[in-house]
Formats: sequence, C-alpha cells, structure tokens
Amino acid sequence: MIHRKLFVPLALTLALLSACTTTKHAGLQHEEFGATGVFTRSFPGTEKSACEAARRALLSQGYVISDWKPSVLKGRRKYQPEADIHAEIEFNVVCVADSKGSNSTTVFANAVRDRYSLKKSNTSASIGVSAIGSVSLPFGSTDDALVKVASETIPTGQFYEQFFELLDRYLDSVPYIQETEEEKKTVTAPPAPPASASQAASSTPPAESGKKSED
Repeated sequence: MIHRKLFVPLALTLALLSACTTTKHAGLQHEEFGATGVFTRSFPGTEKSACEAARRALLSQGYVISDWKPSVLKGRRKYQPEADIHAEIEFNVVCVADSKGSNSTTVFANAVRDRYSLKKSNTSASIGVSAIGSVSLPFGSTDDALVKVASETIPTGQFYEQFFELLDRYLDSVPYIQETEEEKKTVTAPPAPPASASQAASSTPPAESGKKSED
C-alpha cells in the first residue's frame, strides 16, 4: 500500500511535466532555425536573370511590384477570402550569386500574409438642451474600418514550390545577362585633341602656282 500511494503522485507529476514540455515546443516550433530548404532554391544564371524571372512570375499571378532592384524584388497582392475579411500577401525575393564569378544564383523567397477584419463602431449623437445641457442619444452614424487581426509568414512548402517552378519556367525566356570584369573595366578612349594652327599650316601642302615659270 505504501508503494501504491507514492506511485500515483509520481505519475501525475510526470504527466504535468510532459504536458508543459509539449506546450513549450509547440509555442517555439515557428521560432527555431532548421535545415529545410522551403524558402530557398538555386538556379543557373546570374542574379539579374533570376530576379527578372521572379518579377515575371509574380506579375503573372496578379502581384503589383512595389519595389524592384537588380537583386531585390517586392510584390503585393490583395484578395478577400470572406465577406468581412480582407487579406494581403507581401512577397519578398532576394537573389544572391553563389560565389564571385559563379554562374549560379540562390533565390530566397519570403511571403508575409496580413489579415484585416471589418469592424463597425457606432457613434452617438449629442443634442444640446438649454435646461440640462448636452444629452447623448443612442442613435447616430455607423463607421466601418479595416483592423489588422493577424500577420504571419506563410510556412507552407507547397506555396513556395509552386513559385519556384514558375520562376524556373520564366527563366528560360529571360535573356542571358552577365557582366564580365573586362566589360566593367572597358572605358571609351577620349577624343583626340584638335590640332593647333601651326600644325595645320605645316600639314597643308603648298598651293600650286597658276602661272608656269618661263624658260
């Protein structure tokens, strides 16, 4: 009987510790770094070609390009999943060459989804009465406003997989862009300075005499 009484509290303690550990891991599962390749993919070509293909891929899906640089891209898309819910997706793309002079580029993609809900606020009307002052009545106007209720990074691997497949499809139609070091160092030769008056006179052949000398 003694061993049985001691066993019950011990089992309850282990169960509580297990529940706390599970809750802790569930809360931190989106805050840990992992070795997954959900947000990144490597493509052949330069970073300019990869970002140009990414821009065309986003444009084909209804995204509005808000920021565009040779190696950085940002697009935004709005949609309404429900009657009183508004959502926006901000898609960020960064293209980085794998190494100096490399012919391959790593594309990093990240999409943030914001959700807004339609909130209604009633405003009461005030009427001034000379005897008792101002009186607030319950009737008035109703104002509707969108309030952000959630914001998260989309973690779904299939979402980014479809984007990378579309980027790879547009990469074939993007012209090959590469700037070699020799092209960067090429400088146009400066124009030759104008010749001076003395140099022009010396270089001009003497004029032939119109009259022949008599013998």
